[in-house]
Amino acid sequence: MANPASYRPKTGEIPTNPGVYRFRDPHGRVIYVGKAKSLRSRLNSYFANPAGLLPKTYAMVHAASSVEWTVVGSELESLQLEYTWIKEFKPRFNVVFRDDKTYPYLAVTLSEKYPRVQVMRGDKRKGTRYFGPYTAGAIRETMDTLLRVFPVRSCSAGVFKRAEASGRPCLLGYIDKCSAPCVGRISPEDHRALADDFCAFMGGEAKRFINKLEKKMAAAVSRLDYEQAARIRDDITALRKVFERNAVVLAEETDADVFALHEDELEAAVQVFHVRGGRIRGQRGWVVEKVEDFTTPDLVEHLLQQVYGEDGDTHGRLPREVLVPVVPSNVDELAQWLGGIRGAKVDIRVPQRGDKAALMSTVRENAEHALKLHKTRRAGDLTVRSLALQELQEALDLPVPLLRIECFDISHVQGTNVVASMVVVEDGLPKKSDYRKFSITGPAAVDDTAAMHDVLTRRFRHYLQDKSAQVDEDVLEAGTAEAAAEAAADAAAAAAVADTTTPAPKGKFAYPPNLVVVDGGKPQVNAAARALTDLGIDDVYVVGLAKRLEEVWLPDSDFPVILPRTSQGLYLLQRIRDEAHRFAISFHRQKRGKAMTVSALDGVPGLGASKRKALLSHFGSVKSVKAATAEELAQAKGIGPALAGAIVSHFAADGPGAVTVPAVNMTTGEIIET
Repeated sequence: MANPASYRPKTGEIPTNPGVYRFRDPHGRVIYVGKAKSLRSRLNSYFANPAGLLPKTYAMVHAASSVEWTVVGSELESLQLEYTWIKEFKPRFNVVFRDDKTYPYLAVTLSEKYPRVQVMRGDKRKGTRYFGPYTAGAIRETMDTLLRVFPVRSCSAGVFKRAEASGRPCLLGYIDKCSAPCVGRISPEDHRALADDFCAFMGGEAKRFINKLEKKMAAAVSRLDYEQAARIRDDITALRKVFERNAVVLAEETDADVFALHEDELEAAVQVFHVRGGRIRGQRGWVVEKVEDFTTPDLVEHLLQQVYGEDGDTHGRLPREVLVPVVPSNVDELAQWLGGIRGAKVDIRVPQRGDKAALMSTVRENAEHALKLHKTRRAGDLTVRSLALQELQEALDLPVPLLRIECFDISHVQGTNVVASMVVVEDGLPKKSDYRKFSITGPAAVDDTAAMHDVLTRRFRHYLQDKSAQVDEDVLEAGTAEAAAEAAADAAAAAAVADTTTPAPKGKFAYPPNLVVVDGGKPQVNAAARALTDLGIDDVYVVGLAKRLEEVWLPDSDFPVILPRTSQGLYLLQRIRDEAHRFAISFHRQKRGKAMTVSALDGVPGLGASKRKALLSHFGSVKSVKAATAEELAQAKGIGPALAGAIVSHFAADGPGAVTVPAVNMTTGEIIET
């Protein structure tokens, strides 16, 4: 743990301009990003009296080993740069609004040739229109009801291709809940128009479609076509069911997001109601841990910054009005920034009276209940995780807290397709963005110990390379700063330097673990420890967890450490080991499945993998390729007359009684080409 005084910059060196600053840890990783109207005033507040800081801010300044800053021209620029760096570096100590639930969205993939309606969690895909968020039960019922009136494709790409190749639609096509574009029942243009109507209805134009259907029903009755009139009547009933599910709370032309929060000294809960067309279309919640002594306006500013920062490609989800409990900091710059994202003016304001103020009160009540529920659940979760890490540290007699643990596992079948996995746990929670997969070939694939030595060597060689690159950058940066200081004629020239830093290394393995866990006993542990010793690394500890009796092995130890069966530390090791095993098995099956796929096209001379793929894409199946003439084969991409003739000759040589091997996935036994 570093002493903040060891890296505190001199007061005179810090400019008074607005800017953005970054704290880095000893490994060069950015752990906090902030902005300030006056960099000197804000940074001095971290070092004046560290003992008086909030607990998490205190932990941050002691975990850091350096601080850097960048001067910008205005507060709007600082807002944009702060957001960009938070998204790029994902600092662990920044305010992060975490969903208290994972809400699903009703999505329409408008970027595809045949748009698809589906349920998605998250909203980060380009070219997709999102509606919601909804609760899990409501979204399925809504989707099932609307497909009756708007039979847009809802099947996966695999189901669509199989139906297209076979010429038969899936079940939804037979029961009229899909217009079956896969078999040509509807043209691409008409299907897209159907998807646009679906989006228009979900976007608040329900009355237009209901009125249109009522006119059609009246026309059918006038023609005495009562069966058609009955079907239209049922469609109207279905649309009204969806339309009336949400009560009207505001005027029909109102599009707004209503935010409210409830906070204490350490945490805050946020709730938002999404109002579209005067109706509540969705609800969402976040819980945030306070890092600095944030005021409520500061929290609201960070909330809007993170919620709407990625909405540039989400088809106008950002509404005309954003209703907040208090006016956020830098409200003018924030409104200008959001207006640029939406492409039109965004009004950020606090409702004072009327229906909007009443709805704000309801949202605030939801936030209060959410914080109470979060604290009740989190108390037990934090206690268990902290106990597990403490028990493990004490049982292994380690001098450092286990902030980061990495676990490695080897997977193969009788020495073939050898792979390894690396899973990462930080603060007792999985960090899946840092998971890694390794393919092992050559001498290292002989046995598990050689494979483990190879994987650990590769992982930590990358770490040393990233560390060396960062040291070189720091030396270069220091040299550049010294030369600039010598060349500066006065203080004004020094203040003109806008950015005094270089970006953090983007290496995949730049951050080392405190503890390495290997799946295995004494041989695997010794192999892992030997790999670290060969690289000169002595500050990373290694243990192994043997499956048979769940013994914990230490390097060069003749006897294992036996943890009690009820130990939370043992449970943590088991969960990490099982996760590494799952990840390795998944990768191994994927690799083995690709290697053991047999195709009837493999034996054709001159037909490589890319041309086989082109043939199957053009004809849809091996059977169609066999039935094609040389002229038809030559129409496929990359297939010339000579190769087309060779393909025809190859299948003709089989003869009518020859046995043809279908394309089979040998892992699952599934025929993948027919």
